[in-house]
Amino acid sequence: MSYPLPAGARVWQEKLRRFVDEELIPWEVEAEMNQGELPAEVRDRHRRLAREMGLYGMDMPKELGGGNLTMLEQTVVSEQIGRVTNALGWCFPSPNRWMARACSPYQIETWVKPNIAGQRHECYAITEAGAGSDVDAIEATARSEDDSYVLNGEKWHVTSANHADHFIFQAKIVCGPHAGTHALFFVDMDTPGVRLVRTPAYGHSYAAHHPIYRFEDVRVPVENRIGDEGDGMAFTYDWFRYERLMIAARCCGAAGRLIDEATAFARDRTSFGKSLTEHQAIQFMLADSLTELWAARLMTYRVAEAIDAGEDVKILHAQSSMAKLYASEMANRVADRAVQIFGGRGYMRENVAERFFRELRVDRIWEGTSEIQRMIVANGLYKRGQAALVE
Repeated sequence: MSYPLPAGARVWQEKLRRFVDEELIPWEVEAEMNQGELPAEVRDRHRRLAREMGLYGMDMPKELGGGNLTMLEQTVVSEQIGRVTNALGWCFPSPNRWMARACSPYQIETWVKPNIAGQRHECYAITEAGAGSDVDAIEATARSEDDSYVLNGEKWHVTSANHADHFIFQAKIVCGPHAGTHALFFVDMDTPGVRLVRTPAYGHSYAAHHPIYRFEDVRVPVENRIGDEGDGMAFTYDWFRYERLMIAARCCGAAGRLIDEATAFARDRTSFGKSLTEHQAIQFMLADSLTELWAARLMTYRVAEAIDAGEDVKILHAQSSMAKLYASEMANRVADRAVQIFGGRGYMRENVAERFFRELRVDRIWEGTSEIQRMIVANGLYKRGQAALVE
């Protein structure tokens, strides 16, 4: 039995599947052979179609220009987006709803609304050379001076910074009653003191890069601080919960695509006088992949429904980690099996299995490694018990 999705979610699922199949997947190899880049007219067409479908700001309220999709609807959208390689699905802005609650009217008008409309573009400057999943280990600082803050620090893996015009910068307050706590700041890229250090090469072929930036005595007005001093980690956790669920959804989409592609190849490929589908080794790999995908999808959809129902955020924090942990590990196993089924073809960059084999690896790292997710889940078990998390 297919999952009993509400009618609205089913409409989004079908609409996005057509968009991915007809508009995005045909350009995967072109992007792969050109550092993730597409011809400008193709890129603009994808963005226009995404806007027309109502994907811009899908997590944001309608009064701000967003789509106000439910979390389950966003999950099925992200699952379909996950079916395409080379990050071609990153063709629409997706600021998170926490901004609508946390940002001042000035910030809403200056950064948030233009982001939703695709007129401005954000990137997160959180991770550092010595601080990844352990966000509290960041060394970036924010020092209050009169009506401004002076920011210092070096940020790594600033995803999509080459397409952005401002950062969301996380730092620790270094003086006053909130010293040692975290705060977030809007920082325009042309602010004096912001310097691009370098743009490392990564294992995937994305048009969105992940540069390193240094912030040296960057002065921003107090109006650029998001929320109060000390609120930064709460906002980051909110963002993490959302991103972890969307990663889980994209991993389900990738696994589903790989299963379809590997099954089609196995039907057509003959080995030792019979179809690959008749070989037990292939049957077992496909059966295990399909079973694990179903489990991951059920988990991911259920967490999305729980968020829509307004269930306990502390429970949801652990469950979002469970979904990301299981779905990302599952998708990596499926990609490995798909490469094996394709054989030598599976090691060619023009093959979908080879691209996903590289691309999916980072889903076990960013927005919290698999090891961090396990720690979060174990902590939730110790504090709240098994029944609260899975029964």
